[in-house]
Amino acid sequence: MTFFVVQRNGRTATAEDLAPLAFAGYAHFTAMQVRGGRVRGLDLHLARLRSASLEMFGRALPDDRVRSLLRTALAAGPADVSLTATVFSLAVEPAAEAEPEVLVRTGPPAAGPPGPLSLAISEYERFLPARKHVGEVAKTYLLHRAVAEGADDAVFVDRRGRFTEATIWNIAFWDGTAVVWPDAPMLPGVTMGIVRRQLDRLGVPQHVREVTVADVADLAGGVVLNSWTPGVAVRRIGSVELPEAPSFLELLHRAYEEEPLTAP
Repeated sequence: MTFFVVQRNGRTATAEDLAPLAFAGYAHFTAMQVRGGRVRGLDLHLARLRSASLEMFGRALPDDRVRSLLRTALAAGPADVSLTATVFSLAVEPAAEAEPEVLVRTGPPAAGPPGPLSLAISEYERFLPARKHVGEVAKTYLLHRAVAEGADDAVFVDRRGRFTEATIWNIAFWDGTAVVWPDAPMLPGVTMGIVRRQLDRLGVPQHVREVTVADVADLAGGVVLNSWTPGVAVRRIGSVELPEAPSFLELLHRAYEEEPLTAP
C-alpha cells in the first residue's frame, strides 16, 4: 500500500515509533476523504475521536490539537488523499495517566467499488459497536468468507435478526418514498451523519426502524456507504434480490455533495 505521509504526533514516524504499535490493539480511529485539502463532516470526525477517547482513555486531546496534526499531515502530501487518524495509548496500566497519541497516515484518494454489490448475511455483533476501534479480525474473516461463497461483501444481523451494518459500511434502504436506517447497535458513520443531516435540510423523509431479513423483499432498494462514498447500490442480500433504485442513489449523492468542505 502506498502512503504519502505517516506521522506520529505530527512528526514523521520512524521504525522505532511504529514497532510498538504492531502489537497495540487498544486504539480507535476515523477515516476521511480529503479533496483540495478540505474534508466534509470535520465536526463529526472530531466528535467521534473526542467521545471515543473519553470512553477508552478517560481523556481526549483538544480539537485544536487534532486539527493541527491533520493540517501537518496534509501539508506534506497531495491535496487529494485518503486520511486515517488513529488515537492510541501505549500506557499498560488502566490507571496510567498518559495523554493519548495520534498516528496520521495519508494515501491515494478512494471512491469505493462501482457496485451493485451482493451481500452475504452473517450473524455478528461488534464489541463497543458505537466506536470505530481497531483489531476487528471478525469483520475481515467474514468478508473473506462471503467472497469465498460468491458474494461481494458481508452484512451483519444481530442475535435478534436485525440488520446492523456491513463489514466497513453502514447500510440504508429505500421504501419507495423515504430513506430507512436500521435501528440496532452499530457504528454511526460520519458519512451516514452527513447524509442524514443534509437529507433533513432537503426535506427528504427518513425513518429509523428495525429491519430484518424477512423485510428485505418488501424494500425498494438498498445501499452501503462509508468514508469512500455516500452510496453504492446493493443488488442482493442473502438470496433476496433488491430492485434497482437509481433515484435513491442519486438522492444520497446529492445530499452528500450539499455538505460543505472544511479545512482542518
